[in-house]
Amino acid sequence: LLTIPGVGLTTAAAVVAVVGDVTRFERPTKLVGYFGLDPKVRQSGDQPYRTGHISRQGQAHARGLLIEAAHATVRVPGPFRAFYERVQARRGKQVALVAVARKLAVLSWHLLTKEEDYHWALADLTARKYKLLEVKAGIASPARLMGQGVFARDTMVQARKVLANAELAYKMTVSARQVQEGRGRLNEGTTRRPKPGSATEISPSNSALRHEVDRA
Repeated sequence: LLTIPGVGLTTAAAVVAVVGDVTRFERPTKLVGYFGLDPKVRQSGDQPYRTGHISRQGQAHARGLLIEAAHATVRVPGPFRAFYERVQARRGKQVALVAVARKLAVLSWHLLTKEEDYHWALADLTARKYKLLEVKAGIASPARLMGQGVFARDTMVQARKVLANAELAYKMTVSARQVQEGRGRLNEGTTRRPKPGSATEISPSNSALRHEVDRA
């Protein structure tokens, strides 16, 4: 969890303490609901259901830490910042930060379940977190934390360029998806809708693109 930009020792420790054995959550949505970051669902009779604010059920302390971590996460270039800017443009800053916190909960489930590091981690930030952890544990002196980094400046600049490219790729993918959805809506009046259960309905031409965006 420390490999996620914006997630520090306090947040990581709180998430691990609250989650415990991650295998008790069979899906990431279960963990999202445990943190109370899932939206409320309202439905009356045969009317379509509507979603509202987050449920705020479950672990309030860990939920607050994830929202605080979201503030720091969106300041680092990468897919998280692109996602935040997209939601902020439509729903505002506060809703966007809560949406990022939900993404952090989903990501935490995947990292803990697969025992993997975050793919877009910044090596210099992660190394500094580990140094801070060593200082708190009494293994290293505070002077070591304040000293020069273990990575050269050009290496850190290059790493942020990679994250900037990942952020741009995310924006382009989302734009392409929106264009395809717009074309689909324009063609709805002139093309026949596929029958329920047909191959066309189950496997749309842009299913791979949708999967990649949803996974991101």
